[in-house]
Amino acid sequence: MDLRKAQRKQAKIKLALQGPSGSGKTYSALLLASGITDYSKIVVIDSENHSADLYAHLGEYNVLQLSKPFTPERYITAIETCEEAGMEVIIIDSASHLWNETGGILDIHSNMAGNSFQNWSKLTPRFNSFVQKVLESDCHIISTLRTKQDYVLSDKNGKMVPEKVGLKSIIRDGYDFEMTIVFDLDIKHNAVASKDRTGLFMDKPEAVITQNYGKRILKWCNSGITVDEVKQQIQKSTSVVELRDILKTYPEYRNEIEALAIKRKEALNAEIINATKIGTNGTGASK
Repeated sequence: MDLRKAQRKQAKIKLALQGPSGSGKTYSALLLASGITDYSKIVVIDSENHSADLYAHLGEYNVLQLSKPFTPERYITAIETCEEAGMEVIIIDSASHLWNETGGILDIHSNMAGNSFQNWSKLTPRFNSFVQKVLESDCHIISTLRTKQDYVLSDKNGKMVPEKVGLKSIIRDGYDFEMTIVFDLDIKHNAVASKDRTGLFMDKPEAVITQNYGKRILKWCNSGITVDEVKQQIQKSTSVVELRDILKTYPEYRNEIEALAIKRKEALNAEIINATKIGTNGTGASK
């Protein structure tokens, strides 16, 4: 366990757009993505029966058609395919299919034999693998989520009466917790941030999402320290302790900087050995 000072690094946005059918999730996701990068670098993983093609007039974005079964593994493969193709923004439209459609988690669970509770121990790691793939991807990822009206039973004059408590995403509880930003969309296409770690949109009036949303998000993502700047720190380091501190400070860059850090460590050790030899030779000569 090592303490270190907090420091903002460059990030890839992980964002969710949640709303009922007709709220404009796909359209809003495309507009937002176009503020982050060119349409040619945007891909929609479409599980919504070719709905992504409806907005082809916006620009020449890419579509990866995903058909059932909507297993976590197929979503992971789809994301990897987009990464290998050099995409910069991946729109998962929608992630709800992974949870509540043919081949999704709930469908798999309902068809499993044996103890229902114990079966979750087999399914939870599969869902978590999908979540980790989203979080660890080097692409910006926007997930669209279907919602349904949620109710609770309240006691009113001795009677249990259903009471509306808002919209609930069709996905496993906690998925929104992993996102950097969550926008709630209504049927008029207005969006309001229900979660926002960037501080850009929280407590702001509801409004229709535009390309400018993506531009603001990209600026926030790029405001941290870059991997190239970390590499420069390694090159300028003067001790093994300093190198160790750099690796501890930037664990998310470890794959990119570890080989360089090892090379710099070897160079520093060689300098120490050479300095020791020179000192020894100098001492011997004086004797």
